Amino acid sequence: MNELERYLHSHDTEELHPSEIANLLKDMDEQSFNAAIQTIPNELIADVALELPDRYFGDIVEQYTPKEIAQSLSDLESDDQTDFIQDLEEHDEAVAKEVFAHLDEEDQADILHLKQYDEDEAGAYMQKEVYAASLEHTVNEVIRDFAKLRREGELENVQYIFITDGQGVLHYGVSLDNLLTFDFDKSLKDNIEGSPESYLVIRAEDHEEIDEIVKKFQEYDLTALPIVDHKGVLIGRITSDDIYDIINEQATDQMYHLAGVDDDAEEDDDLLRAGKARAVWLGINLVTAILASAVIGLFSDTLQSIVALAILMPIVASMGGNAGTQSLTVVVRQLALGDIAKNDAWRTIKKEVILSLANGLIFAVVIGVIAAMWFDKGMLGIVIALSMVINLLSAGFFGSLVPLLLKRLEIDPAIGSTVILTTVTDIVGFFSFLGLATLILL
Repeated sequence: MNELERYLHSHDTEELHPSEIANLLKDMDEQSFNAAIQTIPNELIADVALELPDRYFGDIVEQYTPKEIAQSLSDLESDDQTDFIQDLEEHDEAVAKEVFAHLDEEDQADILHLKQYDEDEAGAYMQKEVYAASLEHTVNEVIRDFAKLRREGELENVQYIFITDGQGVLHYGVSLDNLLTFDFDKSLKDNIEGSPESYLVIRAEDHEEIDEIVKKFQEYDLTALPIVDHKGVLIGRITSDDIYDIINEQATDQMYHLAGVDDDAEEDDDLLRAGKARAVWLGINLVTAILASAVIGLFSDTLQSIVALAILMPIVASMGGNAGTQSLTVVVRQLALGDIAKNDAWRTIKKEVILSLANGLIFAVVIGVIAAMWFDKGMLGIVIALSMVINLLSAGFFGSLVPLLLKRLEIDPAIGSTVILTTVTDIVGFFSFLGLATLILL
């Protein structure tokens, strides 16, 4: 009996959590994994497949029939159903069609509705399962209906009751604890009319950008956000667990992009695809490295005359590159979090320039003294000190300017920023160091 079987035997089906099963599966070798997935309860197949990294998806679904997968899928909420079907279509479109055909008409309609949205729209992340009470319903009726749906497992993670009119237009939102303070024999409308402004609810339209939705969750500390169409009709909701996933994905994307790799390619087992994605940025980096080398070539006579310059030159470039990366990382992250307003660019640039200049002055003194003592040339210390100040100053300036410019051009600030910044700091560092050496030492 493997570890997963022991876990399954020690828990009731209702206590099993797909993420725990997924964690056990990830720790197994290939042979044990293939044997273990046969023991997953059928109702958890789809849930576990979604919890595992993408590379395991095919191994899971290939072990079950389309009918078994559809039965498991029917227990998921509509947004997870749609994610699963889309993943399955990428893996095997024919099987996806069979699974889809086994779903009931309501699930099929929900999936087709959600698939029509672009991946950056709020509608693509909402779930259709949402409880709405009518303004004319009494509190007793609402509690009775809500309790019935909850017992039947039709609703999960509900903290707010959304209140609509006869046409389904969203008007108010009432938390469950506030609902308990209402007069149970009166209608919701009568209970609310005393202070309607207290029950106004934050909402979003289905075609709104998902980045704006994330900001609303963070700004208002929401647990769920109702989604309406252009007429204000309630059509779904987005919950905080989906927002956490989006935030994690965005953070991962940024880290990959700053390193010049593609997140989709890296999560795939296709080595050729991942290799191609990395090769593109390495190729661009090679071109920029040649530019930096060309700058060095302009001062070949100076380097031949003073060998110490070749020894000290990497220090200037390295310090500039690291200082620039610090500024770049801070600005890219603040842009992603929405901490930098549209008219706040100058404040950000000024802050990074001041910090880089301060560090430049400190380390200029340090390296200047070291270089002067190391090679017994006082003027050499002055040259590298001046170059250090110039390069760190440019690093802070361009490290903050580049992502802000890319953002203004509606390009992901994380993409390409590192390559551009490295080129600038290398060229400025080499040119200033060797240029000053030519002017002062020769």
